[in-house]
Amino acid sequence: MRGIRKEFPGVVANDEVSFEVRRGEVHALLGENGAGKSTLMNILYGLYRPDGGEIRLNGKPVSFSSAREAINAGIGMVHQHFMLIPVMTVAENVVLGTEPVREGVLLDERAAARRVADMAKTFNFAVDPEALVEDISVGQQQRVEIMKALYRNADVLILDEPTAVLTPQEASDLFDILQTLRQEGMSIIFISHKLNEVLEIADRITVLRRGKTIETVSRHGATEASLARAMVGRDVLLRVDKPQAATGDVLLTVQDLHVRDDRGIEKVRGVSLDVRAGEIVGIAGVDGNGQSELIDALTGLQKIESGAVTIAGRELSHASARAALDAGIGHIPEDRQRRGLVLEFSIAENIALHDYAKPPTARSGWLFPGRMVQRAKTLIKEFDVRGGGPLTRAGGLSGGNQQKLVVAREIDRDPKVLIAAQPTRGLDVGAIEYLHRRLVAERDEGRAILLISLELEEILSLSDRILVLFEGEIVGEHTGEVSEETIGLEMLGGGEKAVA
Repeated sequence: MRGIRKEFPGVVANDEVSFEVRRGEVHALLGENGAGKSTLMNILYGLYRPDGGEIRLNGKPVSFSSAREAINAGIGMVHQHFMLIPVMTVAENVVLGTEPVREGVLLDERAAARRVADMAKTFNFAVDPEALVEDISVGQQQRVEIMKALYRNADVLILDEPTAVLTPQEASDLFDILQTLRQEGMSIIFISHKLNEVLEIADRITVLRRGKTIETVSRHGATEASLARAMVGRDVLLRVDKPQAATGDVLLTVQDLHVRDDRGIEKVRGVSLDVRAGEIVGIAGVDGNGQSELIDALTGLQKIESGAVTIAGRELSHASARAALDAGIGHIPEDRQRRGLVLEFSIAENIALHDYAKPPTARSGWLFPGRMVQRAKTLIKEFDVRGGGPLTRAGGLSGGNQQKLVVAREIDRDPKVLIAAQPTRGLDVGAIEYLHRRLVAERDEGRAILLISLELEEILSLSDRILVLFEGEIVGEHTGEVSEETIGLEMLGGGEKAVA
């Protein structure tokens, strides 16, 4: 890709960007949220037409007006938010659009399942072709997306934030798959914010900043600090420095909480915890051990079977989501698109979602759009939300900027208790640094913060106390210094309490 330029109204997303990938290499594409990475790859995949520059594939100029043309040329893309149909099987999703048929017109389901099974075996994907997509893990869903590209004979595979929703074990499995694909001669473009992963998997690394190419370097000799500096343009503090917590009254109390999921399976089993004002309590655990159900129960999104939830002395065990918000809960959800935003609404409308009926946004049933826009302008600047203005559609922002938008709204509401679930998912190192500092500042302002994260380093860095969740139960509690090995063992059920 040479001299690629792409403009949107008021924004230059790609400014004369050049980028290349060699056969049989993993080439990482780094940059802050809004740096132009996804736009550049969407151009390569035929979803956008560039305003300038050229693309050469195997040395020959190409131009794609659709994703189908790019696919036919051997380019595959796995998007950050998967493009799968939940009610269809793995095999049906993989062959969708290129289905094997018998007698000229009938879908040959057996042939589809057989081909997908052969592919899964060849690349050690460990996916059941006949399983429904809605019933398999996120890591397996990602393998299905990769299989879709392989089924269409992709030579170049674009992975957009592939580990953002994976557990450490799933990420390790993915890297094994990528090594196999590289050995088969496939070229892989790896978009990520996780510098340690980039240094582990990539052969070369290209850094974009504000739509421009900054540098392309070999991973040999590169460090997390040097890559962060290239991305942000300054030195970045990779681990938060925080003073000792000065705790106050208990603001969140959970007593013997039991919660079942939508299938009637008990996922939270007798959890008790409390969080004080001026304290960050982190919950560590492998994904799927009851974190989502615990969050939903505390925020009024899931019915509680038994137990009690109290916010600042107010009992909220059976409260609605609206009542929980009004009682002083702020909620940064783990899935920003499903739970955090209305993608078709503007930035200003999304910021006003909770408080649209209250002054100064409204009075006597009348909305004041100008005030909504002004509030949005202030928060866009304060939280560095890039990619548009107050009237920009939220769905048009990059994933990281969508996350900043949610965080801005929830903190600005001045909640007593802030439940932060995967708060830095999809954020770049500069944004992570800012958000970590902000969470510590909110703690020091007297907020009670419950942090739920799959990033163990984040839990260890931010938390004043750490609780470990395994199969719906608290199996460990730690204050002060504790090793990753100790926490990791408890996360897998190997702690003393879990064994007892």
